[in-house]
Amino acid sequence: MKRIRVRRTLRTTALAAGALVIALGGLPASPVRAAEPAPRIDLRVLVVVDGGPATAAIAAELDGSGTPYTVVDLADAGRPVIDAAFLADEVDGRPRAKYQAVVLPNDNPFPAGSPEMAALTAYERTYAIPQVDAYTYAQPQAGLEYPVNGGYAGPVDGVTAQVTAAGKAGPFGYLDGAFTFEDNDPSVDESWGFLSRPRAGADFTTYVDAPLPGGAGRGSLVGEYRHDGRRELVVTFVANRYQQQFRLLARGIVDWMTQETRLGTSRNWFSVHVDDVFASDDRWDTELNCTPGDVDCQPGQGTPNPIRMTPGDVTRAVEWSRSRDFTLDLAYNGGGSVEYREENGGADPLADRLTEEREAFRWINHTYDHPYLGCEQDVSVVPWKCAVNADGGVRYVGRDEISRQIADNRQWAERAGLPLDGGELVTGEHSGLKLLPQQPEDNPHLAPALTDNGIDWLASDNSRDPVQRQVGPALTVSRHPMNVFYNAGREAEQVDEYNWIYTSRAQGGSGICEDSATTTCLDAPLDPATGYPDHIVPLEARIAMGHVLANDPRPHFIHQSNLAEDRIAYPVLDRILDQYADLYADNTPLVNPRMKAVGEELRERAAWDGAVKAGHITAYRIGDTVTITAPPGTAVRATMPAGTTRVLQDGPGAFGEPYAGTVSGSVPPGPGQDGVTLSLPSAPAAGTPSSGPVRATAPAPDGPVPPGAERPVAPGTER
Repeated sequence: MKRIRVRRTLRTTALAAGALVIALGGLPASPVRAAEPAPRIDLRVLVVVDGGPATAAIAAELDGSGTPYTVVDLADAGRPVIDAAFLADEVDGRPRAKYQAVVLPNDNPFPAGSPEMAALTAYERTYAIPQVDAYTYAQPQAGLEYPVNGGYAGPVDGVTAQVTAAGKAGPFGYLDGAFTFEDNDPSVDESWGFLSRPRAGADFTTYVDAPLPGGAGRGSLVGEYRHDGRRELVVTFVANRYQQQFRLLARGIVDWMTQETRLGTSRNWFSVHVDDVFASDDRWDTELNCTPGDVDCQPGQGTPNPIRMTPGDVTRAVEWSRSRDFTLDLAYNGGGSVEYREENGGADPLADRLTEEREAFRWINHTYDHPYLGCEQDVSVVPWKCAVNADGGVRYVGRDEISRQIADNRQWAERAGLPLDGGELVTGEHSGLKLLPQQPEDNPHLAPALTDNGIDWLASDNSRDPVQRQVGPALTVSRHPMNVFYNAGREAEQVDEYNWIYTSRAQGGSGICEDSATTTCLDAPLDPATGYPDHIVPLEARIAMGHVLANDPRPHFIHQSNLAEDRIAYPVLDRILDQYADLYADNTPLVNPRMKAVGEELRERAAWDGAVKAGHITAYRIGDTVTITAPPGTAVRATMPAGTTRVLQDGPGAFGEPYAGTVSGSVPPGPGQDGVTLSLPSAPAAGTPSSGPVRATAPAPDGPVPPGAERPVAPGTER
């Protein structure tokens, strides 16, 4: 995919102080008087966008956590006017602020003398509403010196940023401290920024800074500017929603602007499913460029040379899991062990060792023999196609066979003593579910077979079927495929197949990458000796880490072959876990749920998001009390300051779980209640923010044209 530079000019505007009261139609520009009722602050964010990536990234963060927000697009001629009535009104005799925070593209995206900016300024003063400047120029209007005065303006790719002591004590306390801006392509400016020190006399607190390139000292990247009775979070670098530097800071940005009091929840999730345990996986043939025994080779082509774990591989997996405090989910095929014993005089040391160590893992039914459970496959051609009946209709695997595969594998696990959740199922190759282009519909016999066996959660491939959906009694749980190939036990095999897929025909590859609209070709084939550790491992770790940091609970999956022979999965997994440990504080652990818990999270999240988007959630804060109502059966999802409690009929109750310095969770209304009421440990008094120096009004010249930060498309994503 072509990378696009997005350049836009940041403009600053002087504000006329006398316009504030007029713009809000007489709304006082001073704190609410004590005799007046405390204002109601609705838990909703106002996001003003101008087409740039920075505000879009914040909106995506709000979307991902289920936090309600309203968008005003400055490029939309039919957009609402931001005035007093748009921002505030009165409900039951009480003043109401309709938005708890304001996100702007920069410190002032409106024309000079704009009544809309004046209205926002007065609104923020009156109700103590924080403002985020999603990407703004370093200038006195934002509490900073111009970059020309000892600062820096330019690319910040590869810069090592640091959370300051104030940042760790404040909104970014969930981070360990230092992190590096992405630099995925040295030939492309992926992120642009302005580094500058606070202006003399400005009430400015730096939360994240970085060393000035080629100079002495450090410059602010994220900081809080207090002035004129207002609070602004000043962000002076541009990023998009996919870049790691934004993903790391997104939680803190949202916590800062909502004062840790908001709807929605967010976690960093990582689970890994290992498929085909007890079975074996066919091996890639580096000469034939296909996998003998599988459907990508012509029938009879080559000699199968399967890959299967050994007892030593089990010992390594157990030791690794315990040392990393990380539980792997093993999707098992009991028939693989039965077949092995039949061929080896009744012995299967692998199965014996795994069952001895059964408590070290979680276990998932992967069907007894791992057959394809969709249409009956006609493998006489490559690619395969669905077999058809005489009338031309698709011939499907029947209900009885699907049911037998599920039930026999469950019974095998019971005999082996595996700790199994019988409601979870991963079919072989996610078969039975629709698969384009061969099988555009689910196998009609799949849903009845799931009913026969009490299946609640059915795995699907996220690259083909990402949205949770109902299949008979079950809900799907999408899994991210990792580009560590099922048919590779050795690094050399992985690199050879990778080169075949991701190099052009002219360079000896298959040209698949040339024909794909979603991947790009390698510039040159990977070196067989270094391609795996130097290219594939960091790339796959980066892709997976992107999911982890995006509040995405969906598991990743690899295969038992990747824990055998060269054990090629571990370098990727270790890199992910090591990077995470380096980035995050102890109060923000990785969440490692089993498949059922992921399914429940996705189901609950979908119900919540649907209610939010339909406008069925009402939430507001008055003083230190938060009131939330939701449709019947909808669990309330919220993030609150540590120490928050629930208000119940029989007294205060606990709310949520500690995570990243806040408490968050999902709770249904209590008995006799139609909503959830929360009591905050303390809350800033509305209308009484700290005030700082009067804002400077000298206009700044246009800054350098900053490039946007489109996500580089990497080969191997979501294969």
